[in-house]
Amino acid sequence: MILGLDISTSITGVTVINKEGKVDCNFAIDTRKYKNFFQKAEAIKQKLEILIVDVEKIYIEQSLQSFRSGFSSAKTLSTLSRFNGVVSWICYEIWDIEPRYMAATSARKLCGIRIPRGQKAKKIVLEYIIDNIPDVLIEYTKYGNPKPQCYDMADSWVVARAGWLECQK
Repeated sequence: MILGLDISTSITGVTVINKEGKVDCNFAIDTRKYKNFFQKAEAIKQKLEILIVDVEKIYIEQSLQSFRSGFSSAKTLSTLSRFNGVVSWICYEIWDIEPRYMAATSARKLCGIRIPRGQKAKKIVLEYIIDNIPDVLIEYTKYGNPKPQCYDMADSWVVARAGWLECQK
C-alpha cells in the first residue's frame, strides 16, 4: 500500500493506493478549527493512527521551497515546512517508514496531468479527478462548488498515484 499526503496547516489530504493502483481510501483531515500548531499536528496524528492499513511506502508532497510574487510569505513557508516535518515524523513513528518527498509538478507529470500556462493547478487537478477517478468522492457546497477539502484529497491522490507509478518502474 502507498500512502500519499498533501500536508497543510488547514486541511491535509490523505490517500491510500493498493498494489493494483486502486484507491483504498481517500479523505481529508480538517485542522482549521485548531489555532495551535501542536493541536493541528495531534489531530492529524490521531486520524493517521486509526488508519489500519499495511503501508509499504509513504509519499509526501514537498513543501514550497522558494518565494513567488503574490504567493506565500517567508513566515508561511517556514510554518508549512515545519508542519510538513512534524507530520513526516508522525508517519515515521506510526509506520517506521521514512517518507519520500515529491514535488507537486513532478507528481502531476508522472500522472499525466498537464497544467496549461496561466491556469490554476489545483483547479485542473480537481477537474482531472472528477473526470477520471470515481473512487475520489467530490462533495459540493449548496452553490455547486467543490468543498475546500476536495482539492487536498485530489492532491493527495496525485502524490499517492505518482508514488505508485514510481514503484512500478
